[in-house]
Amino acid sequence: MKTSFDNNQLLAQMQQLNKVAKAGTSESINPTNPAGNEFGSLLTKAIDTVNQQQMESGKLAAQIDMGDGGVSLVKAMIAAQKSSVAFQATVQVRNRVVSAYQDIMNMPI
Repeated sequence: MKTSFDNNQLLAQMQQLNKVAKAGTSESINPTNPAGNEFGSLLTKAIDTVNQQQMESGKLAAQIDMGDGGVSLVKAMIAAQKSSVAFQATVQVRNRVVSAYQDIMNMPI
């Protein structure tokens, strides 16, 4: 999923952050279109998708275990691999976010 950012909005947010940093105050920053909400909703959708894939994989695996002839072993294995790859990708995103947060927190003031 590709997200486009408006350069003017980004520049306005950076200028507002610069003003707050120069003023030395801790006033709240309220941009007109907060990117945090967009990122949060994208992350929520991604986690929901991973959850759905894992639930589907578990359901297919349970049907295979019970001997349901209507479920193909190939479909169950593909679903398991899809959910595994999606989960690993989610973990990597989480690791990058945590790393970026730690980098920001370690910046000198």
